[in-house]
Amino acid sequence: MSKLGNLGARLYRGEVGYDFVGKRMIWYGISILITITAIVGLSVRGLNMGIEFSGGAVFNTPKTAVSATQAQHVAEETSGHTAIVQKLGDRTLRIQVSELTTEQSRATQEALAKKLDVPLDKINTDIVGPSWGDQIANKAWTGLAIFMILVVIYLAIAFEWRMALAALIALIHDLTITVGIYALVGFEVTPGTVIGLLTILGYSLYDTVVVFDGLKEGAKDITKQTRFTYSEIANRSLNSTLVRSINTTVVALLPVAGLLFIGGGFLGAGMLNDISLALFVGLAAGAYSSIFIATPLVADLKERDPQMKALAKRVRAKRAAAAAKGESGTEQPQDAVDGQDAEGDDEDDTAAAGVVGPRRQSAGRGGRDGRGGRGRPSGKRR
Repeated sequence: MSKLGNLGARLYRGEVGYDFVGKRMIWYGISILITITAIVGLSVRGLNMGIEFSGGAVFNTPKTAVSATQAQHVAEETSGHTAIVQKLGDRTLRIQVSELTTEQSRATQEALAKKLDVPLDKINTDIVGPSWGDQIANKAWTGLAIFMILVVIYLAIAFEWRMALAALIALIHDLTITVGIYALVGFEVTPGTVIGLLTILGYSLYDTVVVFDGLKEGAKDITKQTRFTYSEIANRSLNSTLVRSINTTVVALLPVAGLLFIGGGFLGAGMLNDISLALFVGLAAGAYSSIFIATPLVADLKERDPQMKALAKRVRAKRAAAAAKGESGTEQPQDAVDGQDAEGDDEDDTAAAGVVGPRRQSAGRGGRDGRGGRGRPSGKRR
């Protein structure tokens, strides 16, 4: 078995673990810092809306020896707006200019035809009005609102309202970070961006539900025992699915990273940048929120419940009693220790903390020195 697989098995069995829930204030602080940075970037720079949302024109030229820089200069000088020019594989140009009126589009088309020395009808012009982009945006917001409502209702029924609230906060966290990164990078927002944003919601929710399902199973009849608090059970559930979450995230990020860095960066396929950036940032943020935000939030909310407070008090009292008994037991003679072997399970319970390790196995009464009784050899008595 590989090292990662062996680690995953040990995490699942509870032999090792990391105290994610216990250090939740650190994760909250990191998320707040990232979220504030995203909001500031969104407020200061804003989103670079594509022509589908802001309106404009797209000019497609025939084969030409004119460079993209020259065509961009002509389009910007004529229209008075920023132009985005892409040189396609068949030596044609695609020129996109936002916020153009019909008259400005006609003037830009004539200027490009003159520069390229081609007839006017050889330059295809597509004019997009802002109303079409508004319809897409409104439908996207409507779909997002319906999705959020259905998610909250489902999680509240399948699990409980605390998990539904934590999942909703994690989803908003992922969306805010993704949109903020888009504003900071300056990539153009297109319908592909909207598709990418809606896609990452499902992925983020999947990872969160996997952890919540394990937590639901582990917390059954939790008030009938005094070994673990709710936060400790939540941490064990999180550790048991940690390797699975990491593997899923890495496998999902690799092809998206190929689209973003190789396709959009090295090969210059700028059309891939809009959806690939949304997917890349959203997948990473979703994996982070499912581990560091959603489950710790559930533990925070659940620990406010009176039953969970009473359970935590009983667990602490039992561990304190076991620790005191262990200290006093070190001063007793060896023969007196045998009478306490039946209480070994209580001492084992003290090992359950946020970071879990291998449990100690009691030797039992007949396990010392290979003898069946106190000082007697094993076998039949003669």
